[in-house]
Amino acid sequence: MSEKSAPVTGEERGGGKFPKGLVLRLFAYLIAGHLFAGFLYLLFMLGGQNQ
Repeated sequence: MSEKSAPVTGEERGGGKFPKGLVLRLFAYLIAGHLFAGFLYLLFMLGGQNQ
């Protein structure tokens, strides 16, 4: 009827390495997140000087 499948540990998918697309996407999100945070910080710093 129903067979239990072995849990996927990562060894079946390349020896425990992250997929290349995931690494690139994570790197892009980190860079974009830091740029956005820096932009917000700059806005608040410039806005605070005008008071």
